[in-house]
Amino acid sequence: MSDDETNPRGAFAISEDLVQSPSHRQARTNRFDFDGLLQDQPLELHEDLAKGNGGQAWPAGQVLAKYLLRMKRDALQRCNSIVELGAGGGLVGLAVAVGCRPDYPVYITDQESMLELMQRNIVLNGLASAVHAAVYDWGEAQPVDVPAFPDVILAADCVYFEPAFPLLQATLKQLIGPSSICYFCFKKRRRADMQFVKAIKKTFVVEAVLDDPDREVYARENISL
Repeated sequence: MSDDETNPRGAFAISEDLVQSPSHRQARTNRFDFDGLLQDQPLELHEDLAKGNGGQAWPAGQVLAKYLLRMKRDALQRCNSIVELGAGGGLVGLAVAVGCRPDYPVYITDQESMLELMQRNIVLNGLASAVHAAVYDWGEAQPVDVPAFPDVILAADCVYFEPAFPLLQATLKQLIGPSSICYFCFKKRRRADMQFVKAIKKTFVVEAVLDDPDREVYARENISL
């Protein structure tokens, strides 16, 4: 029996039979302008799979970031707090910080293994005063430096391993307040993924995003927002 089977919190170090990842890919830095939405200042993202699959930019993160920049830029500028869960290298939260330039800090969070990469990408984009990286293990106590009940929670590709579903659900219950909204984007890779959606519908109001001009395109790739 593997560690992941005996300890669900080990689920985040997922293997390639769960999420295919080109582990032979060398670490590299890419630029993202999201079809010109960040034309003046493209996001630079260092990707490195050495410490896990979260070290690369996955399609669901790119879908979510592009939607927020295109459709929610003004709303994100007006809110008071943003927290990203399962940030990996920080693609979505950093894109929001670059594109919206809010007056409050954006918090990007993940496991300890991703902390160095998140911090590197913050510095790479000159966002040390605008973005904070923190370790936030799902199912554990909320870090003291992460705001309670933020206005906006971001989560991209956080649905990937069934034993982790209860941990993520517990964290969402902990973090989402009466006035919070969570933008949740994921790629369905197996039938069990939809069980998570069914579970959270028992606790939260869950609505499909219908105003994204790219919705039909990414829906063909089994990506839901």
